[in-house]
Amino acid sequence: MKKIDQARGVLQQLGVPAAQQSDICCYALLALAGMKARTGWAAASNEWMRIHDIIRFAKDHYRVVYAENSRETFRKQAMHHFREAAFAEDNGLATNSPNYRYRLTGEMLDLLQAQGTPSWDARLRRFLAHHGTLVEKYSAKRNLRKTPLHINGIELVLSPGAHNRLQRAIIEEFAPRFAPGAECLWLGDAETKDLVNDEKRLHELGFGISVHDKMPDIVLYRRDRDWLYFIEAVTSVGPMDPKRLREIGRMTTDVKAGKIFVTAFPDMKTYKKFSAALAWETEVWLADEPDHMIHLNGDRFLGPRS
Repeated sequence: MKKIDQARGVLQQLGVPAAQQSDICCYALLALAGMKARTGWAAASNEWMRIHDIIRFAKDHYRVVYAENSRETFRKQAMHHFREAAFAEDNGLATNSPNYRYRLTGEMLDLLQAQGTPSWDARLRRFLAHHGTLVEKYSAKRNLRKTPLHINGIELVLSPGAHNRLQRAIIEEFAPRFAPGAECLWLGDAETKDLVNDEKRLHELGFGISVHDKMPDIVLYRRDRDWLYFIEAVTSVGPMDPKRLREIGRMTTDVKAGKIFVTAFPDMKTYKKFSAALAWETEVWLADEPDHMIHLNGDRFLGPRS
């Protein structure tokens, strides 16, 4: 029997939905276990892997080619479900980090190493019997790393990572100083792309409903002045450069409120890396110097340019 059929058989016996028995899920499982075409299951391993590594593994060892832009498909169809089912765990970094990785849980590795042996049935029964406990165990481990955030009168939870720590600083430090009384209309998250999404209010202000893939990290609205703050939290990519301003301009053609564009950095060192790329008529805020701003224009201080 081919390895992909064996992997599919494992997933079937684990009772996963049909969608998680697809070829993508099977190759993801084989890659996470380090299972080459002629490798015995007893030699299964659980090294940390990026989705890029999983795609490369399928190509190198099974001659199955997936385009790099299929990474999100792997993430949604396979890795998200494997993680939720306690088949795999992540290393706790933000999902947009280049160092974000997955590996099989120790319990899943123990099960797979028995595939095709007399002890398989007993290990499968043991895994299934403890499945609920395992899901709780790994869910608690993920939640322990998350960051609580009070916003709009409710408590939300941000996934871990430097980018989300900076976003928290924007809400808790920048907003009270430079956008007092503002409401948050949009807040992205490394795992939950639209953790805050006041679609009704955005639509009232003139946003198109289908533009969310182009939204910056945070959008604040100050009702008393009718100002919108478009804020990018930058730790590694994505400052308010001229291209970004054009993108936001196109998606806010019908927005009448004043627009303020801010790039937030964790510190001066990070700011210096991007200073040459920043667009004029934008603002800069440094989380480690929260009382000050850098205004990239000489004619006025903080305020809308359009």
